[in-house]
Amino acid sequence: MMNIFKYKFKGLLSATIIGLCTITTAAQIDSLDQKGQSSQDAGLQQAEALDQVLLSGTRLMIPFAQQSRSITTIDAQQIQASPASSLAELLQQEAGVDIRRRGPKGSQADLYIRGGSFDQTLLLIDGIKLEDAQTGHHTLNAALPLEIIERIEIIKGPAARVYGQNAFTGAINIVTKSDFDDAFDLRLSGGSFQQINGSFTAYKSMDNSAHMVNVSRYTSRGYRYNTDYDQSSYTIKSTFNTQEVPVHLLASLSERAFGANGFYASAAATDQYEETQTSLVGLQTQIRKNQWIWTPRVYWRRNQDQYIYLRNNPTVYRNLHTTNKLAAELHGQWTHSWGTTGIGLDLAQTYLSSNNLGNRERLATTLFIEHRLEFLQNKLDIIPGVALTNFSDFGSFTYPGIDVGYALSRQWRVYSNMGYTYRIPTYTDLFYSDPTTLGDADLEPEKALAYEFGMRLKEGGLKLNAAWFRRDANNLIDYVKNDPDDLWQAANVRGLLTQGWEANLQYTLALNNITHYLQLGYTQIDDDLAVAPGELSRYSINSFKNRAVGQWRARWSQSWETTLLYKYGNRDAQDPFNVADCSLLYHRDRYTLRLAAENIFGADYSETNLVPMPKGNVLFELIYKLIP
Repeated sequence: MMNIFKYKFKGLLSATIIGLCTITTAAQIDSLDQKGQSSQDAGLQQAEALDQVLLSGTRLMIPFAQQSRSITTIDAQQIQASPASSLAELLQQEAGVDIRRRGPKGSQADLYIRGGSFDQTLLLIDGIKLEDAQTGHHTLNAALPLEIIERIEIIKGPAARVYGQNAFTGAINIVTKSDFDDAFDLRLSGGSFQQINGSFTAYKSMDNSAHMVNVSRYTSRGYRYNTDYDQSSYTIKSTFNTQEVPVHLLASLSERAFGANGFYASAAATDQYEETQTSLVGLQTQIRKNQWIWTPRVYWRRNQDQYIYLRNNPTVYRNLHTTNKLAAELHGQWTHSWGTTGIGLDLAQTYLSSNNLGNRERLATTLFIEHRLEFLQNKLDIIPGVALTNFSDFGSFTYPGIDVGYALSRQWRVYSNMGYTYRIPTYTDLFYSDPTTLGDADLEPEKALAYEFGMRLKEGGLKLNAAWFRRDANNLIDYVKNDPDDLWQAANVRGLLTQGWEANLQYTLALNNITHYLQLGYTQIDDDLAVAPGELSRYSINSFKNRAVGQWRARWSQSWETTLLYKYGNRDAQDPFNVADCSLLYHRDRYTLRLAAENIFGADYSETNLVPMPKGNVLFELIYKLIP
């Protein structure tokens, strides 16, 4: 009887949520006025302004509209309207991006772009690189609360020349808010699986400085046995000397504790448990002198990971890893009669202390230079460049590449880029050992030649991006075995040829005084992996073959806004899935009420390691903004 009631209740709840997300009442419609068109105009102006924003963290500071790469952005307005409640959930809305979560809220999630592995995509915060030398699984541990993010820049394709060796398939840069007035935001939410979340953000501008402080906590009892979590984050963003040469300070601390039922080892390992703690402190500025722009940056990242195989009996098997990275960067941009030249030096010292991996250290030194040339009345631009990196334990590698773009008109742009890229093994790849997995100290670095051809169209409220890409990788690192009872063995697989295409369309229009935002994205990927007959692969051949995302957002009035999100995925190793999410927002003065729901139709699916995702997840949130 209880099961019957549960399924009837879930069906009723799903129907109710769909109704709330798609229908406004007659009274609401009657209240609509002529603000729809003005909202559309404001949205278009915002999009135009964003096109002129400089891409952050790159060698050359070039506006989005002039980039010869596949780049998409997610702005603060899109973040607020999205059903997503975490960075991992938000990134799943983008074509070409694959976020593989183990449960809701992204307690443990891996980041992929265009079929690469989880350590081949680089995450940055305000240009600070967050690669994980220990395992690659901890890249997203430092993910910030969505409410303090100004925008997210997603760069797809070969980016090692621009960002370094972990940008094998692309990079994602989180840009935090920097321009703000005095205010105080309070957020409280609760929902399925006894989720209780709370955060507050304080903004303060002073005579010669500005400050932002955020404290957040997210808890849940879990959607099945041993999937509870307790997450806390603390973030400070300060800008000093705002009247002259601003100096930016970013400091954050993220702590996560979660049950890891089936997350690692095998699905039968139901009592696993993990705790992580990630700290980040960065300091940077920008100095302009004559034709030069200098950007110095220093930062420290620390990650601690404790893994326990049996949660209630840690003595059976336990790993404790602590990784510290100290880095200094100096980038220079020189504008002169022959174009724009970028030069720079990056230094990064990594220390690892682990009861399983041993004590390790590595110094990485990177030199780079690139130059932008413009021809044909600035319609044609060419950027050749090269980066040289020396690793104290792996030797030197060179990342040459070139970007070419041509403006067919004010609306149309075509582009192409090509580059060599490398990734050295993680310490887990090299030295890890447990009852199911074994590393290999003799692994060779991954290397690939990647290139793409793409086009962009921007006409009024319409944006269209499309690209074909190809990546020919050698020595790709995977975990393989020939028999299900064997250990997973780290190995350089013989090669992987990845190619495909993707398209993303965005359209904004006002219809009957209602502003509509439509986004459609599709990615198709073919992998040709050279494997021995009968060889089993843990990671390499489980990328999306086909993936589609669709989003419709409607601004019914100044107060009401709804969003519907659809996600389709098809992998070789799993059944296809269809997932629908939605959200309903109500704005009133200083208050915002938000109802968000994931997987409203109760689809049965998993994103990685056969860990089932929840069949429905509802969250209700109250946001209060106090302006002195």
